[in-house]
Amino acid sequence: MSVTEETVLPELRNAWWEHGYRRRAETGVFGVFAELPQFVRQAVAVAWRADKVRTSLVGLATVAAGAMATFGLLSTQRVLVELFGAGPTPERVEAALPALAVLAAVTAVRGGLGIATGYAQNGLTPRVNQEAERRLFETTTAVRLDAFDADAFADDMERATRGSDAANGLVSDTTNLLAGAVGLIAVAVAVVVINPLLLLALLVATLPNGYAALRAGHLRYANFLAGSVRRRRLFVLQRQMAERESAPELRTYGLRRFLLGQYDMVMDAQTATELTLARRVTTTMSVGAVISGIGLGGVWVLLGVLLAGGHIPLSAAVTCVVAVQAAQRSLTTVTMQLDHMFTDGQFFKEYVGFLERARQYIPDDEPDGQPAPPPLRRLDITGVSLRYPDRDSPAVDDVTISIEAGQTVAFVGENGSGKSTLAAMIAALRSPSEGAIEWNGRPLPEWDRDGLRGRIAVVLQEHHKWPYTAATNIAMGDLDTDVEQARIETAARKAAAHETILSLPHGYRTLLDRTFKEGHDLSGGQWQRITAARGFYRDADLLIMDEPSSALDPRAEDALFQAIRGRHGRHTTILITHRLANVIHADQIFVLHEGELVERGSHADLMAAGGRYAELFRIQAAGYRSE
Repeated sequence: MSVTEETVLPELRNAWWEHGYRRRAETGVFGVFAELPQFVRQAVAVAWRADKVRTSLVGLATVAAGAMATFGLLSTQRVLVELFGAGPTPERVEAALPALAVLAAVTAVRGGLGIATGYAQNGLTPRVNQEAERRLFETTTAVRLDAFDADAFADDMERATRGSDAANGLVSDTTNLLAGAVGLIAVAVAVVVINPLLLLALLVATLPNGYAALRAGHLRYANFLAGSVRRRRLFVLQRQMAERESAPELRTYGLRRFLLGQYDMVMDAQTATELTLARRVTTTMSVGAVISGIGLGGVWVLLGVLLAGGHIPLSAAVTCVVAVQAAQRSLTTVTMQLDHMFTDGQFFKEYVGFLERARQYIPDDEPDGQPAPPPLRRLDITGVSLRYPDRDSPAVDDVTISIEAGQTVAFVGENGSGKSTLAAMIAALRSPSEGAIEWNGRPLPEWDRDGLRGRIAVVLQEHHKWPYTAATNIAMGDLDTDVEQARIETAARKAAAHETILSLPHGYRTLLDRTFKEGHDLSGGQWQRITAARGFYRDADLLIMDEPSSALDPRAEDALFQAIRGRHGRHTTILITHRLANVIHADQIFVLHEGELVERGSHADLMAAGGRYAELFRIQAAGYRSE
């Protein structure tokens, strides 16, 4: 497979982290200047929100340091004037002492301002990072669940995750760009004071190098863009050859030689491209250096003519040499920061745009005085439908059911029948497109949102493995209450997880993540027990369990369902499962097919009806019969 053919692979689509580089490559050399004012405003705004004092200190110190550069050059000229003047050496030195004192003071002040700027920037960086990350996470944790169904939202969020780095980069780039620009202005002012003609010479000596640097930056970004597919393929290969998840199959199927061959093929092409880039960049920079060198030679010729004609003293000529060197350093800083600022600015624009676009997914504020829901007496689902944005047919289509408090009910059906989607709407995780769900006769949106969720516990089939201790993983079922070890252990016993946890190196204090020191791995079934314990810990009015035993061994599964049956008559439980033997004792069984409710009743009723439920049950039961 060639590198070109690999572009069709899904893992090689445009990567979110290349967006800023892509824009820089497409913009060209001078296009970077168009968006600079906007980026400067954004950088100042985010830094100001993070820390007003440090932002002010950085700005004032940077400008003041530039002013000191002007005074430094003029003081240098004055020292040279006195030293190159007529008269005995002691008298010339004595005459130069005031200017030397000013130069020393200016140098000391610049040094102090540099220290102050560094101190302020070091303190500003973590605050900017916290400000940007906090705003992002405030948004991602507040949006409705349906936001994650939209591909555009997921892509937006992926790019926005670089927002905190981009914010820090943008603030730092702006500061450095300001320092370079102020340095250039300071040199220009000093040169104009000495002789206005020298300013033109200064531009000729420095601008070609600056243009060459911008052009070289454009070549690098264009090369980065052209190598996008190769770089992503290398990223995929590096993961395949060095990660734990792929290691067993790599060895089982003898993939080592194949993967190394893929690496060599892609890396050879990448190396050839980088060598070509190196030649082009070297040529560009060399041409710029030659032109600037010619311009610099012109500066020396101009200085010689001015000296020979008596238009400027030798001291001014020497000062001009110092100014040219200072200007070249400042211009190097400016050109480098222009590229950095443009790319960081693009990433920050994505971050800001995501925050704005995400507002449409954030639930409206609840009206004041929303009542807290009382204990559940009855749950009514009336004409409920829900349609996902990427599907033509509804996931749930006009479902109507009623559940009495204390009942154990089951949602059954084949994969994709709408069971989990219906449960998500009952749990107030999703809002129905049509119809209504009522808690004690009142629609769910009319109850206090947090109070309602406090009365519902959900054990998800696709559960998240939280990287905390076993105890914390269970207590996360109800963090709003005081965490009690006895309550944690009771919940673990109900889920057949207690003995498993005690066998861990540190019992309930064992960290369940191998990424960290002394962390520990769990099997799929062990994690499922932890997740079920999390649901039991809340002891909620309504417990929804989605495939709670799919990875459990028979003994653990039996213990789990005994605990579920223990809730009967006290609390309400909704079971979603393909193991129909576990729902025989349910008060009601609701059978869904392609989003529609096709059967309802007890196990005996449904078996007598001989419909879809009876067919599925007999298929499973046949597997347990001996010949």
